[in-house]
Amino acid sequence: MKRLCTPVGIVGFALLAACANPQKTEQAQAGGPPDDQVKRAELVYADRCAACHGANLEGKSALDLAGSGAFSRWAGQSAADLYQRVLTMPYGAAGSLSKQQYADLTALILVRNGTKLSGEIAPDPSALRQIAIGRTPPAPTARLVTMRDITDKIAGGPSQAELSAANGKTTDWLTTTHGYAGQRFVDLKQINTSNVSSLRPVCMYQVGDMNPFPTNPIVYKGAMFITSRNAVVSLDAATCKVNWRYDRPSRVAASYSLKMNRGGAIKDGKFVYGTHDGFLIALDAGTGKVIWERDVANANQNEGGFTSAPLIYDDLVIASPSGSELGVKGWIGAFRLSTGEPVWRFNTVPDDNEPGADTWPSHDARQHGGGAVWGSLTFDPATGLLYVPVSNPTPDFDGDKRLGANLYTCSMVVLDIRTGKLVWYYQISPHDTHDYDLTQASPQFDATIGGKLRHLVVAAGKEGTVHVLDRDTHEHLYEVPVTTRTHTDVPLIGPDMTKEGVMPCPGLIGGIEWNGPAFNPITKMLYVPAVDWCAISKEPPEKSKGWVTAIDATTGTVAWRYKSQRPVVAAVTTTSADLVFAGELTGNLIALDARTGKPLYRFDMGGPISGGIATYEVGGRQYVAATSGNVNNFWQAAPGSSTVVVFALP
Repeated sequence: MKRLCTPVGIVGFALLAACANPQKTEQAQAGGPPDDQVKRAELVYADRCAACHGANLEGKSALDLAGSGAFSRWAGQSAADLYQRVLTMPYGAAGSLSKQQYADLTALILVRNGTKLSGEIAPDPSALRQIAIGRTPPAPTARLVTMRDITDKIAGGPSQAELSAANGKTTDWLTTTHGYAGQRFVDLKQINTSNVSSLRPVCMYQVGDMNPFPTNPIVYKGAMFITSRNAVVSLDAATCKVNWRYDRPSRVAASYSLKMNRGGAIKDGKFVYGTHDGFLIALDAGTGKVIWERDVANANQNEGGFTSAPLIYDDLVIASPSGSELGVKGWIGAFRLSTGEPVWRFNTVPDDNEPGADTWPSHDARQHGGGAVWGSLTFDPATGLLYVPVSNPTPDFDGDKRLGANLYTCSMVVLDIRTGKLVWYYQISPHDTHDYDLTQASPQFDATIGGKLRHLVVAAGKEGTVHVLDRDTHEHLYEVPVTTRTHTDVPLIGPDMTKEGVMPCPGLIGGIEWNGPAFNPITKMLYVPAVDWCAISKEPPEKSKGWVTAIDATTGTVAWRYKSQRPVVAAVTTTSADLVFAGELTGNLIALDARTGKPLYRFDMGGPISGGIATYEVGGRQYVAATSGNVNNFWQAAPGSSTVVVFALP
């Protein structure tokens, strides 16, 4: 008798990961009639796939696998490409089937979409590459959303006025951190402390790769935009149906630090993102068609590629290559939104005769001095100032080769957005020898301190401390450690770090990563995700933990701390309903009481969460979107397939 199961905390689609035993479906040898292989696949599909993709491959909570919908994008590719996609399934349990079962499922999808097979197919990529996938004609009764529908809805937006007002938007999430100020705060109350425990997934979309997936969604007029290592996808933000998908494999091999993409930017009907082989690309936000692409960072030399989201203001796209460990000489630049033409460049490691060059010992030391930018940018439209977090110098740990303060590494630099000229800077870690990148110049917020209303900004990073500065006077007001900090004067590489009791903390992985604090103007608190791991990456993950820390922004005192079993590298998002949403490497999306830190909700998304969490309103209904998937190996987390899940109340 077939076993029934009710997975805890999972509704609709996630029984794929919790139910069927992958070994109970019979194993078979390839080579027989394709009908036999399809029959075997039907058993596996019903057991492991139908709950998400529908009994007849028609799509349910996940995309359709037959007909003219999502499957049509495979036209012109080979069965080997489809097989590699199928290997990432089932959701939350990638690799749990045998290779032959994955080949059987590939055959089932091919046959249901009109591909003729002469015999069974085996899990042999070289043989599968010989099978071409044809285009599936549309079903005669299907009502497809057209590109004209999407283009008309977006209508060439958002405008500059919409972007400048994004911090107050409830229907949109217009930058990767919600708005220019990077507060990750939304004034929505439909989901609140009394009903958040009833939150349920309403749809999901699987990108189809096992690369790290730290993307931050953007939402505009009901359309969601996500990026992965090699793709950009536009989805319906309420149903996860695909509007369009743009696939672009890299033209150069990616290093470990560039195998991901953290998001893009949108304005005037264009979606702009950077690739890890050094290109900036502008797509039509309504159709996904390329408007322009420009090679702006030589990924084969000492500039590297892009992993983080650009920022758009007026006709300027602000972007910077990532990956200091690649021996880059860091810079951040502006490019025309209309054409991609370069406008200005600021060297985060100065050239000869530029201010700050004398903080390096030589021209050669600066040529590969690091200083890449891979954190979130923020911008103040009132002053025209851009706030940039600059990462570590290189060599990371051998300071003897680069004596001096090594400006502008480990610094927040503040630039005139129209000219790229330096206005002021604050260096957190002069002459860093611990790989303590500054990852955050975010959020910007206002608070009354000592009876005076101040315009503030957070500077924070891998050294594990939140620094709050006055944006007008540049005064450093207070700092708050949010993770274990001990022996920070001990080198991370060398004999001292192996002595008992002197392990430097934070360790090599650092404290505050690529997703920084959120600010709630109602509770007047900062909410900070952090890593607590006084270890090199080879040490056991049970020695690690994570924190979400709430800081009273008016006093700098800690209000509460939530302890996670593993580092917290995902975004935190807060609302006017006294909620904080966060993600854990364990795979859990959590909701906390913003005033007390009490856990109110937990949902296992089937893979580590390292990207953005967005909340927005469509048609009067509040949604929460979160991403889960893989992370780099040094985080030692169970792998997952790149997935976006959208939640709402029943």
